[in-house]
Amino acid sequence: MAEVEVITTAGDYWRRVADEVADDLAVDAVDRERAGKPPFDEVGRLRESGLPAVLVPPAPDGRGTPWRDACAVVRRIAAADGSVGELLGRHYVLSWSARFFAAPDHADALEARSAREGWLWAGATASPGPLAHGDLPGPVLGPAAGGGHLVLHGHRALPTAVHDADRLVVDAVCSVTHEPVVVVVDARHPRVGRAPAPDRLGQRLTGAGTVHFDGVPVAAADVLGPAGLDEELTPPHTALAPLAHALMLTQVALGVAEGALAEAKDLGRRGRRSRPAHGDADVLQAYGELALALHTAAAVTDRATAAVADALAAGPELGHERRADTAAQVAVAGAVTAKAALLTGERVLALTDAEGVDRFWRNILALVDRHPAGPTMRAIGDHYLNSAHGGAPSASWPLRYGE
Repeated sequence: MAEVEVITTAGDYWRRVADEVADDLAVDAVDRERAGKPPFDEVGRLRESGLPAVLVPPAPDGRGTPWRDACAVVRRIAAADGSVGELLGRHYVLSWSARFFAAPDHADALEARSAREGWLWAGATASPGPLAHGDLPGPVLGPAAGGGHLVLHGHRALPTAVHDADRLVVDAVCSVTHEPVVVVVDARHPRVGRAPAPDRLGQRLTGAGTVHFDGVPVAAADVLGPAGLDEELTPPHTALAPLAHALMLTQVALGVAEGALAEAKDLGRRGRRSRPAHGDADVLQAYGELALALHTAAAVTDRATAAVADALAAGPELGHERRADTAAQVAVAGAVTAKAALLTGERVLALTDAEGVDRFWRNILALVDRHPAGPTMRAIGDHYLNSAHGGAPSASWPLRYGE
């Protein structure tokens, strides 16, 4: 008698969908990565599956799933295609921007419209830095020449979906107050220009590039709120935004590493391995070490995922100490995963010489080789030593969002 799969929750359903999309992406992953074209086809596959609508707060109409399930979806997709995993993961976090920066009723309305119209989100914010000689860093938000509404000028580099997004979340400096704010922009507006990024070492299919704003109108309702770049003045729930992004990128890196090891295992079983493991004569030991490293990274990352999910659920009631604890867990997950992913990528190249396997290694480098390990380790140590005595590593957890 054939086994019947039972779908008991929305999370189970979306995990099954993620498996189907991942299997589809894996079929032509090497060819698509080699072509390096904008991810129009990949985004089309995501839209057709419905996966972009997964991470919205659960509602009576049945839409929405918890953060843990969304993270599991991203990790599964990343195992098949790291670029698509990153694009989807950043979309999920950016789709929650109103919950980080705006009032709750505003967030409800924006998320409902996003789900109804099937928006794909992209964007990035970064600290504008000090103003010098009266010059404002871009983008700049100010009143239109004739008055009556706001307009956005300037440009912003984006890591994903430059050509595919429906809405962008970017920071801008108000030309009147010189204060940074977070705004939502209609990516399809004719005054929004796009330029793809040049060839990249890894994560080639994320759709990275630069967007240019040439007097794009911005409604008052699309100014979500202050950018929250000063941790001492930023509400803790707003300061979760960069942590959610860091956690999602950790999920992507872990997924890519898990995909690399799975492919090496499959190739080895089919007798495709032709190179020794560079000094590691025992292939079984090599696979055991990699499996252990990734199991450890997964356990730590799952713990951080639970911490972030609980902190997000607290919303405006979140306290500074709990946010700092969450930040520490995200940092630990990122550090452990980076080490495990780098080891896996390097060892997989040694264990197999199959065509296309190098994409995992390049994608891992693009995902985790971004910040030096020293500051992260010092931040974790600071929290470990000082948090129990009322201290919090305020300067150790940067508030850059979406980079």
